[in-house]
Amino acid sequence: MRKQSESRTTSPTIQEKIEQAHNLFETCGDSLRQNPSIRTLLNKLQECIENTKDSMFKLGVVAECKHCEEQEGGSCCGTGIENKYDVELLLLNLLLEASLRNMQPSQNSCYFLGEKGCKLTARHVLCVNYMCQKLQKKLAREQLISLQTCAGEELDTLFILHEAIKKKIRT
Repeated sequence: MRKQSESRTTSPTIQEKIEQAHNLFETCGDSLRQNPSIRTLLNKLQECIENTKDSMFKLGVVAECKHCEEQEGGSCCGTGIENKYDVELLLLNLLLEASLRNMQPSQNSCYFLGEKGCKLTARHVLCVNYMCQKLQKKLAREQLISLQTCAGEELDTLFILHEAIKKKIRT
């Protein structure tokens, strides 16, 4: 019988996942982009992402998060959040023309957090959906509902596209 510690496998590092995503992009990126349903979903996701970003900017969420990161000792984008990202979600970012190379991560924040916020285009559900108590109290109920509606559309599309990509790369 194996010891419990021997049966566990270590999770790949974020750098290893990025490398795997680049390898997949090289081997099947063109075929994924040429697939009509994938292409349609990529376009829809890009639109949803822009809607969420616009809403966050207009409601002051971006400014609050930046202030928290710079003035209050760190935002919700803490060290280790990047470990939530899988290879397929990173591949999806490459399909959306996000760069995953030459990142200079901080030791105190998410690997993908840059000076102007997240460097990724498509973000993990936790990153899109999380709203701290401070922001929840600051925004009016209607504003929260509006933002959550945009984010929900983004996440629905992200889920469908993420699953479609996983299915295509398995076949």
